[in-house]
Amino acid sequence: MIRVVIVEDETLVRRGIRGLLGLLDDIEAIAEAADGEEAMGVIQREKPDVVLMDVRMPKRSGPEVLEALRSAGDLPPVILLTTFDDDEALLRGIRAGARGFLLKDVSLERLAEAIRQIAAGETLIRPAVTERVVRAASTLGKQIEALDPPDQLTRRETEVLRMMAGGYSNREIGEALGTTEGTIKSHISSILSKMGVRDRIRAVLKGIERGDI
Repeated sequence: MIRVVIVEDETLVRRGIRGLLGLLDDIEAIAEAADGEEAMGVIQREKPDVVLMDVRMPKRSGPEVLEALRSAGDLPPVILLTTFDDDEALLRGIRAGARGFLLKDVSLERLAEAIRQIAAGETLIRPAVTERVVRAASTLGKQIEALDPPDQLTRRETEVLRMMAGGYSNREIGEALGTTEGTIKSHISSILSKMGVRDRIRAVLKGIERGDI
């Protein structure tokens, strides 16, 4: 059972998400929080497998909660719930350690898939959100830590990076490129190493910044 904490200041949205998760056999909403301060206590007490967290909240924003939890050594896997007007917060959330983003109108099937991915140690980034992050990256400048300059990617690595930006899983990338999932994992490890970043989301942002995507 994947244990989830829901952090959302809008009561109807929070209860709606909890109701949806109640329809699933392998995911359980174990606690809720209505603002950033409450979220700190709930997350540190419950030690969830995954946190669904609103970006904009009273008292502390989602990125502020992430930063505080990371400083305290208590940061769990977090998916930020966002709308189409949170460019700067999205980029700040990435820097603070968010593992992925979902739009608030996400379907139950996509929400469940995302929670399972994050609980399994993956990250996720979807095309609709990528468009917003591209704009944020161009507005805020080069704020993602990386080696300077990064090593040049091979043609195949660039293809993999572009599919990562599209939100495809390792299996889907392998199928599209006619190779195994293990080979794709090797390509991604090489991409992260060459770009000097620690996860897929930062690799995508760095690729956008330098024109690979």
